[in-house]
Amino acid sequence: MREFSISNREKLRRIDPVILLCVLGMNILSIVTLASAADEYGTWYVKVQALASVVSIVAMFVITFIDYDALFQKLKYVFFAVSILLIIIVKIWGTGSNGNENWISIGNVSIQPTELVKITFMITFALHLDRVKDKINHPWSIVQLALHAGLIIGMIVWQGDTGMALVYIAIMAFMLFGAGVSLWYFGGVAASVLIVSPFIWSVLSEKQQMRILAGFNPELDPSGAGWQAILSRNAIIAGGFRGAGFSGGTQYGNLWGGQSDFLFSVLAEKFGFLGTLLYLVLITVLIIRILWLARQTRKKYASFLCIGIAGMLIAQTVENIGMCLALLPVVGITLPFFSYGASSILSVYICMGLLQSICTHNKKYYFERENE
Repeated sequence: MREFSISNREKLRRIDPVILLCVLGMNILSIVTLASAADEYGTWYVKVQALASVVSIVAMFVITFIDYDALFQKLKYVFFAVSILLIIIVKIWGTGSNGNENWISIGNVSIQPTELVKITFMITFALHLDRVKDKINHPWSIVQLALHAGLIIGMIVWQGDTGMALVYIAIMAFMLFGAGVSLWYFGGVAASVLIVSPFIWSVLSEKQQMRILAGFNPELDPSGAGWQAILSRNAIIAGGFRGAGFSGGTQYGNLWGGQSDFLFSVLAEKFGFLGTLLYLVLITVLIIRILWLARQTRKKYASFLCIGIAGMLIAQTVENIGMCLALLPVVGITLPFFSYGASSILSVYICMGLLQSICTHNKKYYFERENE
């Protein structure tokens, strides 16, 4: 198959404007929301978020100009090894609280390696799916894929980050579905989970059980496990339709983690339903655009990668907003392009860089899609 060169100017022309505008819109909304709460949380978070955003945007454009296909083929085993190594490093030297020690501190800077492992996991899993795509529903293929994902997810659980493990499971499920895995396998897994659920519940401590129950009904433990969710919901209710304004609002000040995992609640109180609707429209358009791109890719594994990224965004958005509304358990998941956190911002921008690389290198060959 004949290949032709692509100039950097041509690559810039091929950048997807919808993806770019959506992510920049959510990022700006994040910084504005943090700035509006600076009287309560301080200006530090605004400065760090702005700096992390600039660095992440630069990283996205750098990745955009790299040929993703050449990169993945050369470093696919390195990506898998890096995934394992980073999780082990976090397990040994990680810091945190409540048994969730998933941060690495370097001087005054803390990073969350599992955010970056999501990227390497999606890349290697997409390549694995591509390798077995012609026999995707063969039991041995399913076993291999389960071992691949199970190793990474199991290590995340071993590390103590259950919330992040749930995101990985969602990514895996979306990618398997997109690759054409039979619904019978999904049904079998669901049935197995239902069967073992009573046993798992029985071995949980009373505190763990209450934390799960309070996640769906915080009034069961309003001064304990449900306290944060109730405060978050009160802030959202206080915002009403238009919100209290840039300098208004009082409920968000009671929130622990209002600048990070619960920043959506701050947005709701400050800018009301209209502010939250803006974010929801931007993230929805972005996800739809990514799924559209998945149908246009030259390489099938690039399509699987697009689906994985879309699945990650869906899972994190649903979980984060669900816990802010006191509808789902609080598990410490960030809202994409919005919650404070350099690691979170960098990881999603790297994903966007990979998507833009797929766009800019999608017509590298005369044929639009390869069948190998």
